[in-house]
Amino acid sequence: MAEQIILITGAAQGIGASVAKACAYAGATVILHDKQVPQLEAVYDEIVEQTGIIPAIYPLDLKGATVDDYKQLAQTISESFGKLDALIHCAASLGQLAPVMNQDPKTWAETLHINLTAAYLLTQACLPLLKQQASHLIFTTDAHKHTAYWGAYGISKAAVEALAEQLKDELEAEGKVIVSTIDPGEVRTALYARAYPARNPEHLNLPDDVAYQYIAKLQLETNSPVSVD
Repeated sequence: MAEQIILITGAAQGIGASVAKACAYAGATVILHDKQVPQLEAVYDEIVEQTGIIPAIYPLDLKGATVDDYKQLAQTISESFGKLDALIHCAASLGQLAPVMNQDPKTWAETLHINLTAAYLLTQACLPLLKQQASHLIFTTDAHKHTAYWGAYGISKAAVEALAEQLKDELEAEGKVIVSTIDPGEVRTALYARAYPARNPEHLNLPDDVAYQYIAKLQLETNSPVSVD
């Protein structure tokens, strides 16, 4: 993966951080996105120490970002690197776990915005860069999308899969952008701990244990069938 430029959202912790480090260990230059700057800096320092490759940090709060913010992010990548080989969406908000009738409307809207609309807006802004060469677009999904009480989080993951399907159909003819979704399963993350505070996490995979799934997707050739898993 040497000379590849890869943008990972939610890279401050959890799966996003592990995917970023795995990409860097494979030789890629990673762009670390999140809103939590101290945690991003810690991931940055570890990558530099372990690989010698200098990543980039791009702090951005998805909840408050505007369309122009996403366009500026894409423009910065274009000016700094000249291309984008992959965009990996790992950022997510759990929101509120409750019956539909008890959902707080504000939290519902914020969760949908972070998990779905922000992913759409960032993808839209980055597509011109991705389409310049063979590239990958990966969304993170979740099996809980049809489960009771999972509220806007579950709805957003179902919608992300629909978005990926649309993009797959739209981009397939050009044969440049491979569109994939990954459900990493139950992983020991802060989001999982919030969803299941009473469960013992010792049996769960660590984020590093599932990062290989993303690396495997990035190793697909762009002349292979575009797939959504």
